[in-house]
Formats: sequence, C-alpha cells, structure tokens
Amino acid sequence: MENFYTFGLPEPLVQSLDRLNFKTPTPIQVATIPIALSGKDILGSAQTGTGKTGAFGIPLIAKLLSDQRSSALVLAPTRELAAQVMSALQDLLGRNSPIKTTLLIGGDSMMKQLQQLRSRPRLFVGTPGRINDHLERGNLNFSQTNFLVLDETDRMLDMGFSIQIERIIKHLPKQRQTLLFSATLPKNIVKIADSYLNQPERISMGSTSVPAPKIKQDIVHLSEEEKYPQLLTQLHQRSGSIIIFVKTKFGAEKMAKRLRSENHQTDAIHGDLRHSKRETVIRGFRNSKYRILVATDIAARGLDIPHIEHVINFDLPQCPEDYIHRIGRTARAGAEGEALCFVTPGDRMKWNAINRLINPDAPPMEASKRSGSKKNSSAKRPFGFKKPFRSGGGNSNGGGKRKPSGGRVRAA
Repeated sequence: MENFYTFGLPEPLVQSLDRLNFKTPTPIQVATIPIALSGKDILGSAQTGTGKTGAFGIPLIAKLLSDQRSSALVLAPTRELAAQVMSALQDLLGRNSPIKTTLLIGGDSMMKQLQQLRSRPRLFVGTPGRINDHLERGNLNFSQTNFLVLDETDRMLDMGFSIQIERIIKHLPKQRQTLLFSATLPKNIVKIADSYLNQPERISMGSTSVPAPKIKQDIVHLSEEEKYPQLLTQLHQRSGSIIIFVKTKFGAEKMAKRLRSENHQTDAIHGDLRHSKRETVIRGFRNSKYRILVATDIAARGLDIPHIEHVINFDLPQCPEDYIHRIGRTARAGAEGEALCFVTPGDRMKWNAINRLINPDAPPMEASKRSGSKKNSSAKRPFGFKKPFRSGGGNSNGGGKRKPSGGRVRAA
C-alpha cells in the first residue's frame, strides 16, 4: 500500500489528504479503512501514536461525503482528546466543507454549543457527560446518526462513563455502523462490543502492553531526595521538548513554578485548570512557546504533539497501563523518542507492576535494593532486563546518548 488512492475515497477527501501531506497509510489505517468503508463494525486495538484517528476519521468523513442524510458521533474520554479529534476531522473535511461540526465538551459554554447545534451539524464529537447533558435537555437528536465511534473505550470505562455511554447509544438508531477502539481489550470491553457492535471485524495492531519500538527507555534508581537534583541534570543534558509526569495537581504547579525559577521555559497542565486555560497551555507547548510541560495523567492519553522528544516519569503512575500511554507521547508516527523513569525504594510495588506488564517473565525488584547508593551501583540485572543496570542516583552520566533500545527497558 503506497498511498490513499487505492481506497476509492471521495475526491474532496483525497484532496484534503494531499493538502495535509498524508502520503502513506499507517498499518492500522491499511487494516481498518477498507473494512470500515465496506460498512462493517470494527473492534480495534492498537498502540498509541499509530494513526488511529485517521483509521476511523477517514471512513467517517467518506461516509458523510457520500451520504448527505447521515451524521456521525465520536465519543472520547477527555476534553483534550475530543478537541484534538475534532481538529483532525475538520482538517480532513477542509475549510470550505458544507458539513457543519460541533464539539460538545464540559468546560465550554452551553450557549456556544447551543448555537452550533442550531446550525444542524452532521458531525458531533464530545465527552459522554456533556452529550448526556444536551440529551436530557432535548437539545440533541441522534435519530439520523448512523456512524458511531467509541475512542479509547477502556479509558472511558475507567473514568466511570459506562452508564452515560449506554444512555447515549439508546438515542442512536439500531441500524448504524459502530467502530470501537481501545488500548486494551479486557472482558468488560468485549462485553460492550457484544452489546453494541454487530458481528465486528477484530483488528489488533501489535501488543498494546509493549511500548512503541522506537522509544528508548531508561530508569534511574535514586532516593526521594535525589529526584529533583537528578531532574535538573537530565533537563540540562537533553535537548528538545519534554513532558514531565507527576502524580498530583499540586505537584504539577509546584514543579512548574520551581523550574521557572531555574530559568526553564515551563508550564503545567492538570485537571483543576479551566478548559480554556488547558487549551492555552497545550497550544503554547505545541507551538514551542515553552520547552517543558509538567503534567498529571490527564495528558497521558490523546495528547498528540509530534515534536515531543522526551518523557520523564518523575512520579510513577498508579496504573501500570498508564505507563504505556505516558511514554507513548513520544516516538509518535514512526519518530524516535526517549523515556526516563525515576524509581525510588518506595516505588518498588508500582515498578514491579509496570515491569510485569511489559516484561511478563521478569523477576520482581528486590525489596532490599537501596537505590541511589554507591554500594548498589555494581552491574546487576533486575526486573528481567537483558542490559546491565547502573544505579542513577545523582550521577550526571544518566543522560548520555544511546541507540534506541527497540522498546526494551534499560537502566540508566
């Protein structure tokens, strides 16, 4: 597959793809688009950064262009992802498209959304909570909405949206096409697929518990007190844009302020920010207004900024699957990237859970390991890693350049 022409797409969509310089479909697009264009339901799983939005967006736009009576709904777990999906779909539609769109997310003005709904849009993108608000107020009519996309369904269920999703789907016609995408396919996702999809085609692109192959992963073992000095060392040694993940909203603000005092161009994003402020922060980072973004896990999924070169896990995530999504912010669309984890003695259980996910046969981290101390800096092989381990501590050599590890975690 060399280009998009072989899919038989409508000419306006082909022109948009040319304008966007989309030349070669990604593997998930090659697997998904022909099946979706045939009208079949899809149950899909793929790693982050593989071109999933295009995989469902291209057949969605093709449907709207070829059937003027149809409309489409895309459900996403977060405001940021919904806005990002809408932006991508509008790019595919083109500036002068007669197909109107509306973004229905919390934090946005209800009056603004009502004005958009009065223009009779045919493409709806939003979060389950806000869409349910409009349905309860009688502002929405999905009787002609015959194309449904559930994006990052596992994340929506994790956030407690299962009841809202069920309510929304009751408003859609039974005769529709449904595309469900999820990073993982546990039993609850398969159960939803059985309920809402009609004999779906199963599409899986690679292991969703294995990081993208072009992410070089490193870990630094250190004490809690050594983390911030080591962070400054790493920031000094690394070039390009960086996301630093921390565990709390307060921690994100505190670290951004602290880094700014060290003359680093930095901003923070977390759940307490108003939607307009979060958009401003993301836009500034995307436009390279500042180099470092400090984030909680709100940014772990869906944030698609191609120029991110480094992900630093200052705090480990609570959920091991979120590790894959965090580091997936780099090395997107075939690019290379680097991910670094700070692991303290208190992180032993969290790191063992992450390590079991990506290296199922690995032995657990030793409870007695005193990270960051000189006596433990000898070359050992914890966690089942096949590369020698060197304790990071305050060592300034932790950021040296190495060849990409092909997705295998290595100690720094």
